[in-house]
Amino acid sequence: MGAGGRMSDPPSNQKAQANGLDRAPSSKPPFTLAEIKKSIPPHCFQRSVITSFSYVVYDLLIVSFIYYAATSYIHLLPGPPALSGFAWLIYSYVQGTVLGGLWVIAHECGHHAFSDYQWLDDTVGFIIHSAFLVPFFTWKHNHRKHHANTSSIERDEVFVPKRKETVGHLAKYTENPIGRTIKITILLTMGWPLHLIRSFYSSIYLKQERFQILVSNMGVLSVGFLIYRLALARGIGWVMCVYVGPLLVMNVYLVLITWLQHTHPSLPHYESEEWDWLRGALSTVDRDFGNILNKVLHNITDTHVVHHLFSTMPHYHAKEATKAIKPMLGEYYRFDGTSVISSIWREAKECLYVEADEDEGANKGVLWYKNKIYGQE
Repeated sequence: MGAGGRMSDPPSNQKAQANGLDRAPSSKPPFTLAEIKKSIPPHCFQRSVITSFSYVVYDLLIVSFIYYAATSYIHLLPGPPALSGFAWLIYSYVQGTVLGGLWVIAHECGHHAFSDYQWLDDTVGFIIHSAFLVPFFTWKHNHRKHHANTSSIERDEVFVPKRKETVGHLAKYTENPIGRTIKITILLTMGWPLHLIRSFYSSIYLKQERFQILVSNMGVLSVGFLIYRLALARGIGWVMCVYVGPLLVMNVYLVLITWLQHTHPSLPHYESEEWDWLRGALSTVDRDFGNILNKVLHNITDTHVVHHLFSTMPHYHAKEATKAIKPMLGEYYRFDGTSVISSIWREAKECLYVEADEDEGANKGVLWYKNKIYGQE
């Protein structure tokens, strides 16, 4: 059995098999992308402007309600100021989670999965990303490279694992609970802004994309100026509570979801001589964040495999499509129902670097996660 079990198994069996860490198949699959597509009902590939906008409106209504409740009632709470502070923390978590769902829709715009109209997808994606201080077109073009090179050790752009020789001496300080906790905290809090900075400075953009990059920057700067004016009018504390807190929570979700989808002890990575697009796309794992979070985050958590196979498919068809492809993918489909907290700790411990197996005859172009550093587990 693999990490997620056979795909003919029902969800209940998937949960029972969630702790299995057997390696995923790394050989060329016995099926093609076209064959996978044929197993999916055709309507799953249809994008509806009305349906897509209904999710935007739904999320915005929830965001508005949470904002209204917080700004109307938190300051009325009796007792010490610490109680109000705790209430604002709760608000940040809840609002940030809902904003994570809104970002998922904006992410779909970058994949042309929102509608049949590219200009509409770009417009909606630009507005939402800018509101989150993310340069939409910069992210879009960089993210395209990730989907084109998933699990390529040389060319991927997202959570590319280190080779053993590049791990560095600092790794030894993470081989204990305190060090590992610090490592996880830095990853979840600083991972998203560092990724955006790296994308901006390290990527090479086509000439026709440079104007879009400029537009993206102007969008972020405009929102930044609006936030500055709000801070002058309402106070920096108000901005921190109402906007910055939820934004930080949303950013943590973005890093956490992406990290766990591409980091798992059973997943292979490939050097150039072994990598091909289909094997790379299959080297990702669906996760279970619980029924509530899965729904709030529009199932980006538990339908990531099918998203990498067909990134223009809207999220509201992804669960049906995932169910349809499981019998064909078999062991090539990865699902892990381990709790999020346990997964974070396990992956931080077990997935330190990748290297090829030392066994004679092993495929040296296929790299696996290892956790032995300086002779220790």
